[in-house]
Amino acid sequence: MWMIMIPFVGTALGASCAFFLKKELDVGVQRALAGFAAGVMVAASIWSLIIPAMDQSAEMGRLSFLPTFIGFWVGILFLLLLDSVIPHLHVHAEKAEGPRASLKRSTMLVLAVTLHNIPEGMAAGVVIAGLMSGSTSITTGGALALALGIAIQNFPEGAIISMPLCAEGRGKMRAFLDGALSGIVEPIGALLTIYAAGFVIPAMPYFLSFAAGAMMYVVVEELIPEASAGEHSNIGVVMFAFGFTLMMALDVALG
Repeated sequence: MWMIMIPFVGTALGASCAFFLKKELDVGVQRALAGFAAGVMVAASIWSLIIPAMDQSAEMGRLSFLPTFIGFWVGILFLLLLDSVIPHLHVHAEKAEGPRASLKRSTMLVLAVTLHNIPEGMAAGVVIAGLMSGSTSITTGGALALALGIAIQNFPEGAIISMPLCAEGRGKMRAFLDGALSGIVEPIGALLTIYAAGFVIPAMPYFLSFAAGAMMYVVVEELIPEASAGEHSNIGVVMFAFGFTLMMALDVALG
């Protein structure tokens, strides 16, 4: 159960940059973090979510892929719907004019990151729920790796909220709290998902594959473009490979 707090800790650590950094995170550091998180989350989505989901549907024979297929697409479409709302928020923020424009842009950014954190919390929650249910197809290493991958992705998100707020004149502690609290929906979402999954264990393959779809959407839409942006993006590729292989090691060593 303690693992549900790991993604939130990642957000809080990122938000703490407001205390000791005046500028944004170095571009190379952002690429490395994005590549590493992408590698961990791709591996975790396959071994900790998709494969266990199909294993739990094995009694369906040749149709054992169906719950995973459906759940995966629901996860993709859910994130697609969410992304159709978030750019809408950013458009209104960019059009804001007058003395409150900066405050409005910051508020929209906090809201956008908070909305994105909901499915990530659900993904962590469903894996932990499967682990707590005694499923032999879900390992402690897989659950831990997924939580760590989300936490690493959340680090720059916490920073991009707290540091601009601090630059706009808010106190460092207030900027830190605003950045950190954008991630509080993750342990809450994880906890609610754990309890919901506990009542519908037969639907666990759908929950697992939903989480996989949500994670893969985040990886392809956000992490990979960030890791490979600009020239000399080798660091993103290397860190992707490192994250991917680290996930394999955790899955075996902690399984």
